[in-house]
Amino acid sequence: MEQFFTQNSQIILRLAVAIGLGMIIGAERFLVHKEAGLKTHSLVSLGSALFIIISEYLSVLYAEKAGYNPGIMASNIIVGIGFLGAGSIIFSGTRLKGLTTAGGLWVTAGIGMAAGFGLFSLAIISTVLVLIILVVMNLIERPLLKISNDKLNDSDKIEI
Repeated sequence: MEQFFTQNSQIILRLAVAIGLGMIIGAERFLVHKEAGLKTHSLVSLGSALFIIISEYLSVLYAEKAGYNPGIMASNIIVGIGFLGAGSIIFSGTRLKGLTTAGGLWVTAGIGMAAGFGLFSLAIISTVLVLIILVVMNLIERPLLKISNDKLNDSDKIEI
């Protein structure tokens, strides 16, 4: 068993970092009562890292094959997460909901991809920046939203 962990320590580290960073973003979403929380963000980040690791291994296996492009898998992660994100966007009356969730899932996939490539500094810095955007922007938006709602009719007001 020890040999398994020794031989696969780099893979385990990459996947664990992806899960951990996805959980951090998911925790913030959970704390503000959003649908996509810890599990969703962790799975998106883990899945992205997994596909990147597979892509790296395939590029080694098929390095001599003409026409093989290891970047195809990474580009398909972006497209697939875009589809997942689009499913999280809903209309509620005259308002769109879920745009931040969709954006969060998309960037979490990027963080997972960075972790999958072993770019831990990039993944960690990106996670910190995402948290700054989600937490700090929320603090900035609240007073602005209150001012904006004061100027609207009751039926057009946005929930804070």
